[in-house]
Amino acid sequence: MNYESINYAKYIDHTLLKMDATEADIKAICKQAIEYNFFSVCVNSCYVPLVSKELASSNVKTCSVIGFPLGACLTSVKAFETKAAIEAGADEIDMVINVGFLKSKNMDKFIDDIRQVKVVTAGAGVLLKVILETCLLSKDEIKKASEICRDLDVEFVKTSTGFSSGGATVEDVALMRETVGNKLGVKASGGVRDTATALAMIKAGATRLGSSSGVAIVSGEKDNHNGY
Repeated sequence: MNYESINYAKYIDHTLLKMDATEADIKAICKQAIEYNFFSVCVNSCYVPLVSKELASSNVKTCSVIGFPLGACLTSVKAFETKAAIEAGADEIDMVINVGFLKSKNMDKFIDDIRQVKVVTAGAGVLLKVILETCLLSKDEIKKASEICRDLDVEFVKTSTGFSSGGATVEDVALMRETVGNKLGVKASGGVRDTATALAMIKAGATRLGSSSGVAIVSGEKDNHNGY
């Protein structure tokens, strides 16, 4: 890859997941996404109808998070929210794993939690990204979760929600890429706020970037805000 000619905009899921995000805020990031031709706008599911409407005349996709940010709701709730988000206009789904199931080594429940969401997305022809929340996992757990996602034929593994104790690291992105090979995409999210960090994540194997600092990334500026 020629890293000097990267089109960063096409890597970016332009993201606004804060609890206090208003409709005006959501409309503003949709406008930015269209202006800069980002890959998608990623929001909580309540805003999917609004985002889908705002992006209707563009090529920018609508992405919804599911079970966000804890991943600890009932699996049936995740599947229902996924179905509802898709019906409301979501083109892509980013679901949070149940970290507690993984830590408990209850692999049947852990796998089924992802599988039930995958059944819904696959049936609708919608892309699924699975958020591992890597800051809470050991290297072995990151590898195991990535292997399970690979075997379940999800489309992406993703590092983080951006709402826990840490975000994406180059090391974790590289480990995820090594584990899934070229079969899956890898999304780096949480703390990706400038061009240098974005480039480091891409070099490590990221094929998508989740960030609320998309404009800073494509313009080569520094965004020092706290958050996703």
